[in-house]
Amino acid sequence: MRFSIHREGKKILLSIFALLVIINLLTFQFVASQGVFLFVLCTTLTAYVLITQFFRNPKRYTEDVSENQILSPVDGKVVVIEEVFEGEYLNQKMRQISVFMSPTNVHVTRYPVGGMVEYSKYHPGKYLVAWHPKSSVENERTTVVIENPTIGKILYRQIAGAMARRIVNYAMVGQTAHRGEDSGFIKFGSRVDVLIPLDYNVKVALGQKVRGGETVIAEMPEKKVNQLLF
Repeated sequence: MRFSIHREGKKILLSIFALLVIINLLTFQFVASQGVFLFVLCTTLTAYVLITQFFRNPKRYTEDVSENQILSPVDGKVVVIEEVFEGEYLNQKMRQISVFMSPTNVHVTRYPVGGMVEYSKYHPGKYLVAWHPKSSVENERTTVVIENPTIGKILYRQIAGAMARRIVNYAMVGQTAHRGEDSGFIKFGSRVDVLIPLDYNVKVALGQKVRGGETVIAEMPEKKVNQLLF
């Protein structure tokens, strides 16, 4: 699969590369054992490759997705499908679908639908483990609401976890969001919640692995689609 390095990782990777070069040069200069030098070299190269993988940004394809469908914003595993009351902005009962990202997943956040960014807010908070029931309302997080002319208002949250200590959110109020495009980044594992209307059809199951920008997680009921068409 073709992928590039996400912009959030380029400065970090450059700094880490310089540090690892210095470590290897010092080891070569001051450690007489060739075996120790080779061990340090192999260890630092492996570490750099793993860190580079964390910041990968693979190309995703959304051409075959219908306008009435909602995409997963991130890669990971579905850990929550439940009815909740959304009290921050929408103030109504919604269906929450939560996707947990491990450190090995792609950590790019993508817009689940296209439309206009109606709301975008950062909330400082705790760093409970990402699967904790209260992490959605107590952890550091960002909340974004997109108004789509077909689907309506869709809310998603980037949530920090025990390891994630930096959430990057590019969504700005008034901005046009394009489904599947880069909307942010979460560093070192966490989760994202997507809140949809209760009558929408959920297309994923608990424990299912999903791909950000490609996997359809929900869709508008056919009855509503027909009403829009006719």
